Amino acid sequence: MAKVIIALGNDISTDDIYPGRYMATVLPTETPQFAFADRTDFNARLKAREFPAGSIIVGGENFGCGSSREQACSTLKGYEVVVVAKSISRIFLQNSINLGLKVVLCPALEASEGDELDLTDDTVINRTTGKQFAQVQMPAARKGIMDAGGLIPYTRALLKVRR
Repeated sequence: MAKVIIALGNDISTDDIYPGRYMATVLPTETPQFAFADRTDFNARLKAREFPAGSIIVGGENFGCGSSREQACSTLKGYEVVVVAKSISRIFLQNSINLGLKVVLCPALEASEGDELDLTDDTVINRTTGKQFAQVQMPAARKGIMDAGGLIPYTRALLKVRR
């Protein structure tokens, strides 16, 4: 079970997640400090490491829309959060998979900041409200890449198996 640390609305852009003015900083070890930089209270709490790994960011429709910057994914991966959203933009979804950021698609999701969620293989259970919501299943190949921690660790593991 994990807690929702922020519940966001629809059309959360990559510029909201990782503002463009920080694009000079692209190393995954350095990008997390700029996560949601314009949401200063939330950014401060992230930087203070107030939230344990596996904490949940809830999004509405079209999470991660906008530019294709992968730093929007690496900045969140740096905090080991999980994104659970009603829908995720195509490029953000692929960048998340490639970088190993855990994302869950849940079109009917109802959750608020502070809610406790259980993520099973096919359901999101809101323990706070008692409601359950079906997940959209990720294709096995995409799930395998995400579960391996991203495309590079996934490929390394495949190469070791083939030797």
